[in-house]
Order: sequence, then structure tokens, then C-alpha cells
Amino acid sequence: MRPDETFSESHKIIAGSTAVELHHARGETDDHLWAWLPEKKWLFSGDFVIWNYPNAGNPQKVQRYAFEWAQALRRMIEQGPELLVPAHGLPIVGKARIATVLDDIATSLESLVTQVIEMMNNGETLDTIIHTVKVPQYILNKPYMRPLYDEPEFVVRNIWRLYGGWWDGAASRLKPAPDAQVATELARLSGGAENLMNRALELMTTGDIRLACHLADFAGWAAPEDAAIHANRASIYEQRRKSELSLMSKGIFKGAARESKAIAEKN
Repeated sequence: MRPDETFSESHKIIAGSTAVELHHARGETDDHLWAWLPEKKWLFSGDFVIWNYPNAGNPQKVQRYAFEWAQALRRMIEQGPELLVPAHGLPIVGKARIATVLDDIATSLESLVTQVIEMMNNGETLDTIIHTVKVPQYILNKPYMRPLYDEPEFVVRNIWRLYGGWWDGAASRLKPAPDAQVATELARLSGGAENLMNRALELMTTGDIRLACHLADFAGWAAPEDAAIHANRASIYEQRRKSELSLMSKGIFKGAARESKAIAEKN
């Protein structure tokens, strides 16, 4: 059934003898809500609080809104809640404790937005911004800020997408050649896909797993049916998965490993 009652900012309902205020704010979605029970001073935050770093940068979902997310948290603090019930994780009791948690989340998101927009206004590319903007580790160590689901690097990308569009600032990637074509040319210049993969394995051994994955992809795209190449690519992405914290990263890298493992086993 489609809803027969809608609102754009706030709405009040009575459940028995209890007043419930519903407040709209953009966060994970355009239509996210949080609820406030003024008589009890209870706050139901929805996915604005999930006992992990805020899910404001999911790489496989629609646009999310880090600044509006922070604004919603600020409005929650203004209510003076004494009980916070999140969408995921344990409830939090105590006005001061709740305010601290909400402020930490809001401040982190505001900091990312401010840093990204400042660098964008200075003409920096997405590549530079991604590898420059960070959240301090002491923030990420807090039990409700751990990057075990989403992570700040993905939030940075979503901020760029919201304010700067999908193009990352590299001219060659505005209208790029197909990945397989670029990979084939790189393989030719390096003496073959095997050389790309051997270097990828060396990089994995020395700890530069990010760069190793680039070369493993190039090798795989240049030799799409080569069982040995894809067995090694699967191995590299399995190692990458093990080195990651967030569920999103682990899932995507595991998917890449399975993709190459299937090719290796087929051949």
C-alpha cells in the first residue's frame, strides 16, 4: 500500500497517550526519519547512529548526504535526549553521554565536508583529495566510530560526487578507452601480462597492496582467460580482503577473488 499521509519536515502522531514527533532529514536516503518522544525525552535515531562510522559513503548505493546528516545530529542534540535508541547497536543513556556521541559523529562528517570542499575549490583532483583527507585515528578508535561497515574514504568520494559530479578530474578518464584495451597496451609495453602479474605479486609481498591490485587487474584484463594469471589475481584480492576493516571493502574484494578463481578453475 502507498502511504496516505506524507510530510516534508516534521509530523506529530499520538500513539495511545504518547506524543511522537517524526523529523525528516537527508542521510542514508532522501527520506530518512528520526523520532522524538518529548515527554519521555527518548530519541530514536534510525540509521543516523549505527555504532559504526556513519554509512554516508556506500560505494554501491545512491547518493548520501554527509552535511545534512550532521545537521540532523545537531538538531537531535538540541532536544536534550536522555535515552537514545539507534537503528543498530546498544541504546545510550544519559544526556551528556548522548550529546558526546552525536557531536563526535556530526563533527567528523562536518570535517570531511569542509576539507573536501576546500580542496575542490582550490582545484585539487579527486585522486589528491582521497589520499589527503583523513579522520584522526583516535576518532576511529571510538566504539561508535569504527570503520567496520562504511569508511571515511568512501564518504569523501560521496561528498565529491554530490558537489563535483562523477568526473574525477583526470582528463583521460573523462571519455576513457576500455579497460581491456589499456591493459593490453600496458602488457605489451611491459613484455606481457605475466610481467604485470609478477610485479603485482612483488608489491603484495612488500606491502603495497593497493598498487598490487591495480597491476593484477591490468594483467587479468589483458589475459582474460589465463588460468595462472587469474589464480594469482584471486590470491592478491584474498590478501586484500584480509587486510581491510570495512564490510563493504571485504565484500567487494572477495567478489573480485571469486571472479578470478572461477576463471582459473574453469581453465
